[in-house]
Amino acid sequence: MNFVVGLTGGIGSGKSAVAECFAALGAALVDTDVIARQLTVAGGAAIEPIKAAFGLGVLTPEGALDRPAMRQRVFADPAVRARLEAILHPLIRAESERQISRPHVVGVTTACRPASADFPYTVLVVPLLVETGSYRERVDRVMVVDCPEEMQIARVMARNGLSRAEVLAIMAAQSSRAERLAAADDVIINDAGRDKLQTQVAAAHATYLEMSKSSPGQKV
Repeated sequence: MNFVVGLTGGIGSGKSAVAECFAALGAALVDTDVIARQLTVAGGAAIEPIKAAFGLGVLTPEGALDRPAMRQRVFADPAVRARLEAILHPLIRAESERQISRPHVVGVTTACRPASADFPYTVLVVPLLVETGSYRERVDRVMVVDCPEEMQIARVMARNGLSRAEVLAIMAAQSSRAERLAAADDVIINDAGRDKLQTQVAAAHATYLEMSKSSPGQKV
């Protein structure tokens, strides 16, 4: 396993849908959002450092991270965001590196493929790949999932029950659409139905299969 594609995009762009399409075609998935959730469940590796840094007010009664409470503090104070990232990012990076070295598929049914099957390449899903420069050094290609900003806003409002102002605050904390596109080696436009999405992913998959055959080495 040598070839790694970094998959990113703004909130509501459809990264998860694209990742699932790649997995269905045989790519391995390593999703940093999934890793972050695992780290912040009750008893997760990040819980004690988070409690020490921010107190019990950012935890649920069960001892997991209270995401809405933490989100309010993060967007109200950039210093809080920096402290949280200083806790989470090293843990996420270590776990993602471990998973890349032992690739697998997350959240996709693979009963038709044996657990020992080789994966031709890994899709590393990193929502903040452009913002976190170190990830660029770990991937062979950067793929950006793109859609109009108004579509992003509508999707997140419907999916998460957030207000327009809350969604705009999240988007403001991310790289701009132009910055993501400037960093992209490849772009998938997710502004229509599933068929268009699958067609684009299939074309990218064929390209990555060819590239993976001559990959110089794993970037972890």
